[in-house]
Amino acid sequence: MKFKITFALLAPFLFSITCVAQNADAVLGMWQSEHGNARIKIFKSGESFNGKIVWLKEQNDDSGKPKADISNPTETLRSQPILGLEALSDFNYKGEGVWDGGTVYDPRSGKKYNCKLSIDGSGKLEIRAFMGISLIGKTQTWARIK
Repeated sequence: MKFKITFALLAPFLFSITCVAQNADAVLGMWQSEHGNARIKIFKSGESFNGKIVWLKEQNDDSGKPKADISNPTETLRSQPILGLEALSDFNYKGEGVWDGGTVYDPRSGKKYNCKLSIDGSGKLEIRAFMGISLIGKTQTWARIK
């Protein structure tokens, strides 16, 4: 009986710790972009976290060829396919469900932005892309693919 009472009193506390505390590898796995047009697999490379585009809703262009990175600022890279492209690079876990110090590449514009990743209370991944400081930027929310 004492165990049941003790557990009942501690359960909410233990649950809150589990929900708030996340380990560095919590970001690993497959995520779907906010608009549902791409899926990104986040993986660990050494101590940093990166993400590669592994699925596109529309994989081919109007001519039937695989979509290429035509907006890349480096001319020699404009023929590389978007599928397989590393879109998230060099994130480090800072604690409390936040990965920082990385960049996100947008193949539509060919631009690379500073970026911060965080997992919200519902398990969604928030991608905050910005230039300069984080206050001036845009956030997308991605859903985990199981």
